[in-house]
Amino acid sequence: MMDPRLERLADVLVNYSTNVQPDENVLIEAFGIDHALVKAVVREVHKAGGRPYVNLRDHQVTRELLMSASEEQIRTWAEFDQKQMSMMQAYIGIRGGSNIYELSDVPDDKMKLYNKLYNHPVHSMTRVRNTKWVVLRYPSPSMSQLASMSTEAFEKLYFDVCTMDYSKMSAAMDALVDLMNRTDRVRITGPGTDLTFSIKDIPAIKCDGKMNLPDGEVYTAPVRDSVNGTISFNTPSPYNGFVFENVVLRFENGKIVEATANDTERINRILDTDEGARYVGEFSIGFNPFIREPMKDILFDEKIDGSLHFTPGQAYENAYNGNDSSIHWDMVLIQRADYGGGEICFDDRLIRKDGRFVVPELEGLNPENLK
Repeated sequence: MMDPRLERLADVLVNYSTNVQPDENVLIEAFGIDHALVKAVVREVHKAGGRPYVNLRDHQVTRELLMSASEEQIRTWAEFDQKQMSMMQAYIGIRGGSNIYELSDVPDDKMKLYNKLYNHPVHSMTRVRNTKWVVLRYPSPSMSQLASMSTEAFEKLYFDVCTMDYSKMSAAMDALVDLMNRTDRVRITGPGTDLTFSIKDIPAIKCDGKMNLPDGEVYTAPVRDSVNGTISFNTPSPYNGFVFENVVLRFENGKIVEATANDTERINRILDTDEGARYVGEFSIGFNPFIREPMKDILFDEKIDGSLHFTPGQAYENAYNGNDSSIHWDMVLIQRADYGGGEICFDDRLIRKDGRFVVPELEGLNPENLK
């Protein structure tokens, strides 16, 4: 018998997140999961009158492909998948697996080629720009471990988060979007952090369950050369199969001029991928009331209640600040009091303190008002 939670999730993905219409092509791409949710999504796409197509992928196979991949092989792989993606009107990416470190020992030069020649054209340039898309993780015992929860408790959290009332959250986001669109100067302070930048004339975009599940953020981008100061991140930051800890970035006129972490050499190699990797493509404020603790999964961590993230690399087209890169690396800072606190000011006005919105028009985004 079909788990009713999967049916509800499939309904959200197809009819809310991607709003599939009759005769639209929908690519369902699943990584390392059982097929129950995939089948539920296929059924829901058919019910909506769409045409579903499915790619079943596995991170262990991806690792094997990359370990000895040539540049020509990755180019051909990307051309093949980019052609497929260009024929789609919607994309649903379901990502699972039992080991987040599966790609950790792929040589750096291979990962750089993969990010530049595959991920950038297929996903950043084609999928993100030209389809209605949503990406989500699928619960597994390994995710439960990362969240320090039992498998049953994590599954309950997962379905609560992914099927919450996103239309209610969406309405509450409008005031933050409006305020960010009227803001010039931003200042972020906290332990080890004093950062300033401008977001003037760069659109603010709400994420209300239509691109990621779980969701709950509003993002924009800093004016490319305006970032100055230091930011110290207090959550683990996975990238290319390695988990960075205690990341500290120092900026001068938009550029990361100093980066340290538990592997300083490794983080600087990533930031040297291309010129845009040392500039920031996204600034976002997170507030999902159900997500409280980091679990080394960015689709969850970037939505943590009382968090923000700052992103070296590619800017989104709908909040474009001129920065281009083959990387897009969300790094998360939690500002709740239990994580050391912190403040966000817009044009010298305090709007959030210790993770809670403190101006009347934004109080609807505090957790007790979203659950």
